[in-house]
Amino acid sequence: MGRPPSLLPLNDVPRSAEAVLQLKPSYSRRALTRFRASEDIWVCWRCNGREDVSRVLDISIDGLFVETLRLKVKEGMPAKLDFLVQEGSIKADAVVRHVKDGSGLGLRFLAVPDEDRQRLKALLRRLRSLPTALPQYFRSLQHE
Repeated sequence: MGRPPSLLPLNDVPRSAEAVLQLKPSYSRRALTRFRASEDIWVCWRCNGREDVSRVLDISIDGLFVETLRLKVKEGMPAKLDFLVQEGSIKADAVVRHVKDGSGLGLRFLAVPDEDRQRLKALLRRLRSLPTALPQYFRSLQHE
């Protein structure tokens, strides 16, 4: 007598490749980790031969979104980042992940030196303690 289908181990459950590709988590991983930055967080960034200073709109351990109207960059381009925040200097190598014309760009951290990563974590702890820095998911729950 075999097991009922609901008790089959996951590797025994038949799935098509299409069904597996369509599976999505029931939550947004980004919404749980990205925090709205306070107005005093700015970053100097260099990409595609250009240098700019932009306000950071939101940030996580994996990346950030900066406000800028000067968009001469494309997804996939490398960038260098320099922050000077209460926690100290934070330098990072990044890649452009999203470009939103007239709004800004999303950057994903590729490399952050260990000392700077500790300062980044301290910055995120500080932002987490601010009521306006709640992740988007939790801010939406507050208004229900």
